[in-house]
Amino acid sequence: MRRLVLIIALLVAGAAAILADTRWWVPSISQSVARGGGGAAIPVMTDQAMRADVPIFLTGLGTVQAFNSVLIKSRVDGQIVKIRYEEGKDVHAGDVLIEIDRAPFEAALAQARANELKDQAQLDNQRLDLGRYTSLAKTGAGSSQQLDTTRALVAQTEASIKADQALVDTAQVQLNYSSIRSPIDGRVGTRLVDAGNIVRASDTTGIVTINQIHPIFVSFALPADSLPQLRAGLKDGDIIVTALDRDGQALATGVLAVIDNQINPTTGTINYKAKFDNGDDALWPGQFVNLRIQLAIRRNVIAVPVTAVQQGSDGPYAFVVGDDHTVQKRPLKVGALNKTTAIIDDGLQPGEQIVTDGQYRIQAGSRVEVAAQTASPADTGPANSP
Repeated sequence: MRRLVLIIALLVAGAAAILADTRWWVPSISQSVARGGGGAAIPVMTDQAMRADVPIFLTGLGTVQAFNSVLIKSRVDGQIVKIRYEEGKDVHAGDVLIEIDRAPFEAALAQARANELKDQAQLDNQRLDLGRYTSLAKTGAGSSQQLDTTRALVAQTEASIKADQALVDTAQVQLNYSSIRSPIDGRVGTRLVDAGNIVRASDTTGIVTINQIHPIFVSFALPADSLPQLRAGLKDGDIIVTALDRDGQALATGVLAVIDNQINPTTGTINYKAKFDNGDDALWPGQFVNLRIQLAIRRNVIAVPVTAVQQGSDGPYAFVVGDDHTVQKRPLKVGALNKTTAIIDDGLQPGEQIVTDGQYRIQAGSRVEVAAQTASPADTGPANSP
């Protein structure tokens, strides 16, 4: 019995010793991790804060639209006898695109001119009569009533000739309309009506569409609070707008050309248009593009990779690596940022080394080892407006 009590006492003492050792050992692990593994440096990626010129921009989604778009319609009724354009080709203002049968219009013009000649001959005869009656009235051989009647006939015929001239002009206009010309420089699309069909002035479908693509517009909408920024930017000159494809590659560079005259109260946005020369046809009507609207250029500012900026309960901060390879937590004032670059208004000095990857493994006072450096922030592109 005494032996059993002794065994139990020894087991209890051993368990107590193990628990005491565990209470001492567990905190030591935490303290070791907090100190960087008991002296072992934690590998991180770093970069240097440096001064650079960083553009500030807004981003949006735009739709390419023709600078001018014209749906060609016939202004007279008739049969299409010839189509003189090639689908998808450039045309110039004044080029004949479509010819409508001219015969009916030529006949109407000839008839109007014949009526004018007939009335002109009648007028010439009446003027001779007026001269005779005027001479007779002066000698008393003719009546004044006959003179007045002849004078009225001359005035009436003169008015008829003016009406005849108007009919001639109308017939000439109708004849000119039988040759449909391009009103603008642009590119024709696919034809909607083929040769041989009858077209009418009342048709709404049209014959073909011409789009002017040199230059070209990109229409886009931004939140209403962008208006003061863009208006302020226009006072300093043109606002540069860059069109990008879905992969972020630049397609064309233009300028802000139009600010709409009202804000859409339903969406809280305002519409803009940017103008592009589009000499290489990189933009096409109906195309969707990403836009980067440059507001300004922040000159000689401190720029860092955006991955260096961390968000905490007290605001943004970064880990700065000291000469002894220990890090300190530095609060920051961020001026602007995008997906690659952050502008630091306060909190960093040029040349300071900052942690850009691996922050989750360290805290203030940790000892680190630089595994690699990220790309320089000067090469990472412009920053968004705050």
